[in-house]
Amino acid sequence: MFKFSISRDKMVKNKGERIVAIFEAAKGAIVLLAGFGLLTLVHKNVQIIVEEIILQLHLNPAKHYPRIFVDLASHIGDSQLWMLALFAVIYASLRLLEAYGLWHGMRWAQWLAVVTGCIYVPLEIYELLFRYSWIKLVTLIVNVGIVLYMSHRIRTELSIIK
Repeated sequence: MFKFSISRDKMVKNKGERIVAIFEAAKGAIVLLAGFGLLTLVHKNVQIIVEEIILQLHLNPAKHYPRIFVDLASHIGDSQLWMLALFAVIYASLRLLEAYGLWHGMRWAQWLAVVTGCIYVPLEIYELLFRYSWIKLVTLIVNVGIVLYMSHRIRTELSIIK
């Protein structure tokens, strides 16, 4: 029989990466579920469904944000739903692959976390500057924190190797 053991030091070192892995896996799972949800709308009147959701949430369909969704839903076709679902699967696969790599302490996953995190930072800053909200601020802080933490882990591991 094989016996797997991980030293306590290695588990402590990987704790932060495992937290990031869980976070990335959660993002991937949510987007994957959303993608499958989009596929349930194929061959259906999306506008009516969106209007019903807005009413169930007790939102005013004439307000700015609900109106955006209603307008989008009135112009979306089956091919666009399939395309959105495909993009959701691709994005979710990337997030889940990153989570797997981080969970197992793989260096490529650390780099992937830094690169993909850095891609979002300018967009999040832009959004925060033009439409401030606490959710956007927290999202930016979490994302920058992940990028800084993973960058620190990469630097630390590279200095140990040298």
